[in-house]
Amino acid sequence: MDSDAATEHLDVLVVGAGLSGVGAACQLVRRRPGSTFAVLEARGATGGTWDLFRYPGVRSDSDMYTLGYSFRPWRGGQAIADGASIRQYVQDTAREFGVDERTRFHHRVVSAEFSTATARWTVRVERPAAGGGTETVTMTCGFLLSCTGYYRYDAGYSPQFPGLEEFTGAGGRVVHPQHWPTDLDTHGKRVVVIGSGATAVTLVPNLAREAAHVTMLQRSPSWVLALSSRDHLADRLRGKVPEGISYPLVRAKHVALATATYQFSRRRPQAARRWLRAKVAEKLPAGFDVDRHFTPRYDPWDQRVCFVPDGDLFRALRSQAASVVTDGIDTFTPRGIRLTSGAELDADVVVTATGLDLLFLGGVDLAVDGERIDPAQSVVYRGMMLSGVPNFAFALGYTNASWTLKVDLVTEHVCRLLALMDRRGHRVVRPGTPTDPARRPLIDLDAGYVRRAAGRLPQQGAASPWRLRQNYPADRWTLKHRRVADRALEFS
Repeated sequence: MDSDAATEHLDVLVVGAGLSGVGAACQLVRRRPGSTFAVLEARGATGGTWDLFRYPGVRSDSDMYTLGYSFRPWRGGQAIADGASIRQYVQDTAREFGVDERTRFHHRVVSAEFSTATARWTVRVERPAAGGGTETVTMTCGFLLSCTGYYRYDAGYSPQFPGLEEFTGAGGRVVHPQHWPTDLDTHGKRVVVIGSGATAVTLVPNLAREAAHVTMLQRSPSWVLALSSRDHLADRLRGKVPEGISYPLVRAKHVALATATYQFSRRRPQAARRWLRAKVAEKLPAGFDVDRHFTPRYDPWDQRVCFVPDGDLFRALRSQAASVVTDGIDTFTPRGIRLTSGAELDADVVVTATGLDLLFLGGVDLAVDGERIDPAQSVVYRGMMLSGVPNFAFALGYTNASWTLKVDLVTEHVCRLLALMDRRGHRVVRPGTPTDPARRPLIDLDAGYVRRAAGRLPQQGAASPWRLRQNYPADRWTLKHRRVADRALEFS
């Protein structure tokens, strides 16, 4: 039903209360204390990804000195932190800056339409009704900031495996990591984890602690690298150097290492391949088929490199509590999985760590002056706005570095943009359209979840400011220090 409540107007509406949304709201509190804003969250808790994912061992694949916010230091001992610790960090940050009091849970944004005449977004929101069921309310805002990430929260990606009903009908259990059941007991069970990405690499050693045996079944391998879960520089500085000095220093170190590693991999891919293969071979038993199981066909950073904290995956393989099988799936059977090679894997539990489904802007329908916006026909401006769409920005993190590094820059830049509009008396800002017709995919990764969604995502152009750079130092200069107004932006 539609609510008849009076329309509420705010300066800014932030969509999403995850790592990005909380960071954006904190920036508004810090930099625009006079603005009115609210955070709308479809789920019932703060934390986003880190509240949703509850599978065993869930953790960040990035260090917390760069995944943490620039304005609130990470004080945990682990550089590679578990999901519960990250969720607590996000929630504590929201509480410290009063963002929790401005967050409205179970508020799902359905659509938003901008009126140039009024310089306002009209936002339709579904929320629980007082008498049960749901109601749709309307809110308006001057600026809309989407912090919804880029994947679907209600379901992950699961291929249609033949014979699946035979396996489940015989008592086998199939689960997806995105919705881990609280009643799942893998103690003494034979577990097969389908996948080779960060989720699979995390699950295998954690499940191997209790399961009878865990098999990581992969169609093709991923690049992996063992890293220490602690930062030795941070440990040495803690308690000896003021936090205002040590935190930026450790953060800068991680940025420099990540940037150098990425650039080395892109410029000298064969050398990077040899180095990564050698680092993996060091951790595995003699005679292990490294080329088959840990040497991908693609070059490093064509897809993300998976990090293994303290080498836990390799430790599980050495102890034979876990194993790796590289093969295709022919069909599920009552006993497990028959492979393309004809071999069979017995299983009691199968975990489909097969990836995500992308959903840009959380599936919100956008329109401007009555005309629906198709994101796939838009070009991204500075990795944060859509061509032709006024008073709107979105926060997407890096694919080759910590997510929050980019989100921090984007949300701070939005505050600078709003301040400029206030000073000049502008009510509307919109990116134009690049004159060069050349286009590139938004996400420059050759991963399955990216390829599946390529036709639904906006594109990037051939040159700045339409080109998306996976380069934090360059973006930091552009978004934090260069003038906000440029020729691509139209103010009115």
